[in-house]
Amino acid sequence: METSTLWRPTGPQELALVEASGWRAWPPRLPDQPIFYPVLNEAYAVMIARDWNVPASGVGYVTRFEVERDFAARYPVRQVGGRDILELWVPAEELELFNRHIVGRIEVVHEFRADPVTAG
Repeated sequence: METSTLWRPTGPQELALVEASGWRAWPPRLPDQPIFYPVLNEAYAVMIARDWNVPASGVGYVTRFEVERDFAARYPVRQVGGRDILELWVPAEELELFNRHIVGRIEVVHEFRADPVTAG
Protein backbone atom coordinates (compact mmCIF):
# COMPACT_ATOMS: atom_id res chain seq x y z
CA MET A 1 0.00 0.00 0.00
CA GLU A 2 1.37 3.39 -0.98
CA THR A 3 0.91 6.35 1.32
CA SER A 4 1.04 10.12 1.04
CA THR A 5 2.65 12.25 3.72
CA LEU A 6 0.53 15.09 5.07
CA TRP A 7 1.19 17.73 7.71
CA ARG A 8 -1.19 19.47 10.06
CA PRO A 9 -0.36 22.63 12.00
CA THR A 10 -2.24 22.60 15.28
CA GLY A 11 -2.58 24.18 18.67
CA PRO A 12 -2.50 22.58 22.11
CA GLN A 13 -6.21 21.78 22.40
CA GLU A 14 -6.44 19.85 19.16
CA LEU A 15 -3.12 18.13 19.87
CA ALA A 16 -4.41 16.94 23.27
CA LEU A 17 -7.36 15.29 21.50
CA VAL A 18 -5.02 13.62 18.99
CA GLU A 19 -2.94 12.32 21.89
CA ALA A 20 -6.11 11.01 23.57
CA SER A 21 -6.81 9.02 20.39
CA GLY A 22 -3.49 7.22 20.80
CA TRP A 23 -2.00 9.45 18.07
CA ARG A 24 -4.22 7.76 15.47
CA ALA A 25 -7.08 10.17 14.69
CA TRP A 26 -8.06 13.80 14.29
CA PRO A 27 -10.93 15.04 16.46
CA PRO A 28 -14.28 16.01 14.95
CA ARG A 29 -14.51 19.52 13.58
CA LEU A 30 -16.33 22.20 15.54
CA PRO A 31 -19.67 23.42 14.11
CA ASP A 32 -17.99 26.44 12.50
CA GLN A 33 -15.31 24.26 10.87
CA PRO A 34 -16.87 22.53 7.84
CA ILE A 35 -13.53 21.44 6.37
CA PHE A 36 -10.48 19.61 7.76
CA TYR A 37 -7.34 21.04 6.12
CA PRO A 38 -4.20 18.91 6.21
CA VAL A 39 -1.43 20.51 4.16
CA LEU A 40 0.84 19.02 1.52
CA ASN A 41 4.19 20.42 2.58
CA GLU A 42 6.10 20.89 5.77
CA ALA A 43 7.17 24.50 5.13
CA TYR A 44 3.55 25.66 4.86
CA ALA A 45 2.65 23.79 8.06
CA VAL A 46 5.59 25.41 9.87
CA MET A 47 4.47 28.87 8.73
CA ILE A 48 0.93 28.33 10.05
CA ALA A 49 2.05 26.81 13.37
CA ARG A 50 4.60 29.56 13.99
CA ASP A 51 2.69 32.57 12.64
CA TRP A 52 -0.91 31.69 13.55
CA ASN A 53 -1.01 29.07 16.30
CA VAL A 54 1.66 30.67 18.52
CA PRO A 55 -0.03 34.09 18.64
CA ALA A 56 -3.43 32.43 19.18
CA SER A 57 -2.44 30.04 21.97
CA GLY A 58 1.21 30.56 22.89
CA VAL A 59 2.33 27.33 21.23
CA GLY A 60 2.07 25.78 17.79
CA TYR A 61 2.84 22.27 16.64
CA VAL A 62 3.47 20.70 13.26
CA THR A 63 2.34 17.11 12.95
CA ARG A 64 3.12 14.62 10.19
CA PHE A 65 1.12 11.56 9.24
CA GLU A 66 0.61 9.09 6.41
CA VAL A 67 -2.65 8.43 4.60
CA GLU A 68 -3.41 5.74 2.04
CA ARG A 69 -2.57 7.43 -1.27
CA ASP A 70 -5.53 6.04 -3.23
CA PHE A 71 -7.93 7.18 -0.54
CA ALA A 72 -6.42 10.67 -0.19
CA ALA A 73 -6.76 11.16 -3.96
CA ARG A 74 -10.53 11.49 -3.56
CA TYR A 75 -10.07 14.92 -1.95
CA PRO A 76 -9.26 17.97 -4.02
CA VAL A 77 -5.93 19.70 -3.57
CA ARG A 78 -6.55 23.42 -3.15
CA GLN A 79 -3.97 26.10 -3.83
CA VAL A 80 -4.87 28.75 -1.26
CA GLY A 81 -2.01 31.18 -1.76
CA GLY A 82 1.37 30.88 -3.39
CA ARG A 83 2.56 27.98 -5.50
CA ASP A 84 3.41 25.82 -2.46
CA ILE A 85 0.39 26.77 -0.31
CA LEU A 86 -1.50 23.52 -0.85
CA GLU A 87 -4.17 21.85 1.27
CA LEU A 88 -6.45 18.84 1.05
CA TRP A 89 -10.05 19.77 1.70
CA VAL A 90 -11.75 16.99 3.66
CA PRO A 91 -15.42 17.67 4.50
CA ALA A 92 -16.00 17.53 8.25
CA GLU A 93 -18.61 14.80 7.87
CA GLU A 94 -15.97 12.56 6.26
CA LEU A 95 -13.27 13.04 8.89
CA GLU A 96 -14.05 9.79 10.71
CA LEU A 97 -13.68 7.91 7.41
CA PHE A 98 -10.47 9.84 6.64
CA ASN A 99 -9.09 8.85 10.06
CA ARG A 100 -9.61 5.16 9.24
CA HIS A 101 -7.20 5.57 6.32
CA ILE A 102 -4.36 7.04 8.37
CA VAL A 103 -1.43 4.61 8.35
CA GLY A 104 0.58 4.49 11.55
CA ARG A 105 0.63 7.28 14.09
CA ILE A 106 0.36 11.03 13.91
CA GLU A 107 3.66 12.48 15.13
CA VAL A 108 4.76 15.92 16.28
CA VAL A 109 7.74 17.06 14.22
CA HIS A 110 8.04 20.73 15.28
CA GLU A 111 7.04 22.84 18.28
CA PHE A 112 7.04 26.64 18.42
CA ARG A 113 6.49 28.77 21.51
CA ALA A 114 6.05 32.46 22.10
CA ASP A 115 9.29 34.25 22.93
CA PRO A 116 8.99 34.95 26.69
CA VAL A 117 11.02 38.15 26.28
CA THR A 118 8.64 39.68 23.74
CA ALA A 119 5.40 37.96 24.76
CA GLY A 120 2.78 40.26 26.30
